[in-house]
This record gives sequence, C-alpha cells and structure tokens, in this order.
Amino acid sequence: ADGHDFAPAALAAGASAVLAARPVGGPAVVVPDVQEALGRLATGVLAELPDAVVTGITGSAGKTSTKDLIAQVIERSGPTIAPVGSFNNEIGLPLTALRADAGTRHLVLEMGARGVGHIAYLCGIARPRIGVVLNVGSAHLGEFGSREAVAQAKGEMVEALPADGTAVLNADDPLVAAMAARTAARVVTFGRGADAAVRAVDETLDEAGRPRFTLVTPEGEAPVALRLAGAHMVPNALAAAVVARAAGMPVGQVADALSAAGPRSRWRMEVADRADGVTVINDAYNANPESTRAAIDVLTHLARGRRAFAVLGEMAELGDTSVAEHVKIGQHVARSGVAGLVVVGGAAAAVAEGAAQVAAWTGELVQVDDVGAAVTALSGRLRPRDVVLVKGSRVTGLERVAEALLAGGARA
Repeated sequence: ADGHDFAPAALAAGASAVLAARPVGGPAVVVPDVQEALGRLATGVLAELPDAVVTGITGSAGKTSTKDLIAQVIERSGPTIAPVGSFNNEIGLPLTALRADAGTRHLVLEMGARGVGHIAYLCGIARPRIGVVLNVGSAHLGEFGSREAVAQAKGEMVEALPADGTAVLNADDPLVAAMAARTAARVVTFGRGADAAVRAVDETLDEAGRPRFTLVTPEGEAPVALRLAGAHMVPNALAAAVVARAAGMPVGQVADALSAAGPRSRWRMEVADRADGVTVINDAYNANPESTRAAIDVLTHLARGRRAFAVLGEMAELGDTSVAEHVKIGQHVARSGVAGLVVVGGAAAAVAEGAAQVAAWTGELVQVDDVGAAVTALSGRLRPRDVVLVKGSRVTGLERVAEALLAGGARA
C-alpha cells in the first residue's frame, strides 16, 4: 500500500484535489516527485506571506516542548501557526507551513534530522528568519555516527539564516555555542551560565517538580513559574523567551506567557493522578539518554516520601553506543533509589544489566517482554500514592502502559 490508495477516501472527505505521482481517478495534480512538489508548494505559499516570521527549532532533545512553549508565548503578539505534535520532517513541515495564510504573523516550525543535509533541506523550504538550536546529544547517533556529525547537521539551521535574522543558541552546550561562527545572523544566547544573554537565576522546583526562576534579559528581569514538570524545561523556556523578545514582546509579558503555558503535545511529561493517589508520569513519546535522565530526575523529585517506579523501554537509534548508554541509564535509575524498575523488551535488557551493577540499590528489578506484561507486573505491585514513570522510544509503544494504569485506577 502507498499514499495513492487513500486518495479516494480523501476526495470523498472533501479534498478539492490530490497531489499525486499518478492518476487517482479524481481531481489531481500529477507530479514526478510528490515530496519535492509538496516542499515547493509550501515555499511558494510562504513567498506570498512576507510578513510572516518563520522560526525554526532543532536539537537532539526538547524540540516539541520548546515548539509548544514558543507558540503559546508569541501567539500573544499575533496569529501563530505551529505543528500538531511532532510534524518535523519533509512531510510534516511543509504541511504545517501550508496552514499559514495572509493573517499569519508567526510560523513556528520544528525541524528533525536523520542525517547531514536534512535540516538544510527543511530550511530551504521554510527559509526561517529565527533559528533555535537547543542541544547536541545522543539521539540518532546510530544514523549520524558521531556527535560531531549531529552538530554539523543541527548547525545547518543557523547557516540558513539571513544576515538580518537571529540565531538562538544554547550557551551551556559547547557544540551549540560554537555554531555562532557558522552564521551571518545576529546571535543571542540562552542558558544558566552568567555568559548567556538570556538566563535563569534563583532556580528552584516546587513540590510538583515545576521550575521557578527569575528570567534575566538585557532589557530587564521577571519571575517565571512554569506549569511544566522538570528542570530540563528551563532551557526550553529560555529559548522561547529569546524568540518572544525578538518578536518585540516586553519581558513582563514574556514571563507571564511562559508561566501560563501548559502541555500541548501528548505523552510528553504528562503528569496525572489516579483516585487512589498513584501518580503516573507519561513521557513515552520518545526517549534518548538525555531525556531519559531528565525524566528519572523528575520521578525522584515528585516521589519524595513516596515509592517510585520506573518503566523503561528501548532508546532506539543509538548505534554502536546503544548497549553502553542503556547500561548507564540502568545505573542512573538504580542510584536514584527507585523502589522498582520494570524493563520492557529485549532491546532494553542492558538497562537491567546496569541497574544490577549498583550494589547499594535495594529496589526490585523486573524484566518483561511486552506492554501487557508490564501492566500486569505493575498492577500487582502498586500501592496508593506510588509514583510511576513510563519512558521509551516511539517504537516501544509504552504510552499504552501509562494509559492502562490510569484507566485501571481511574483518574482523580
């Protein structure tokens, strides 16, 4: 099956025509390469919207959360279009761009990559004026081969910016900070360090693990109280603040918008309580070493005085580093003092191996083959007020564990 098989249903549902590589038995624009034509169509539409400011976001982790934060902040300054979920590839990005119209002031686009040249291709379609690079991590190392190759690819974002554009770079990540030399655009840095132009100071976490900090910018300071869990959300919020300042928003308004922003994309740090007090952290959309460590840290913060359980699946696309990275995660979760670790699937077995290496850990280790077995294992172990983290790469489908746990105990 391919996309052409769905053309009749699309037309029946009201589509005016279909972009296709062959006739489909109905109104169609037939082209040699549908993907290329979709990109050109998006570029053509954006060329007719010179007043729309395009912001591109890339990085190994945090793209979608940052995209959601940026969209919620800058929509206060004008009509804003942003992707649904993680529409960040050669199909999703032009589809998002095609939602823009004459009234659009801001177009926020997430850009993913599986190799060198992919970000450059997406920038060729969207031609961003603002480019955000969050970090260079371990995600997709199996496809890139090295962090240096990841940095080369992510830096294509700033290389594509015009001289009157703005490169928004993480000063706390040396590989990202070095990208300043690769752009003709104005560079604005963010981070926790004193050398960042926009930074967070006096950072704390409340009882629910939500960051509180003072937003410091060259134009002034303002307090921020995020509604999102995890200290790892702070750099994402700082990046959003830089983009909002570039849009002309005053610091106080930026801080207020950040404090009001909530989760928009599913299965990313979704925190929900059951009627019996069990807290489920559903962060199962995807996983890499950096985001998994951050999620474990949220778990241990929320579980202070309560029992913590981690349900971990495979972190995919790590290449030759996969076993070592899974072992490190197992060690990290064991050292965090969880009461129980449920490892799902053979591809994640090295997580169990790593946890078992921590002699001081007294928690319970359970290895299961699939989602159903994970739910069964947890159902027999959870007690009221326990806290459970569910985390794994998209291929593992672990969001079904979180959903089953919530359905079984009913939400509060």
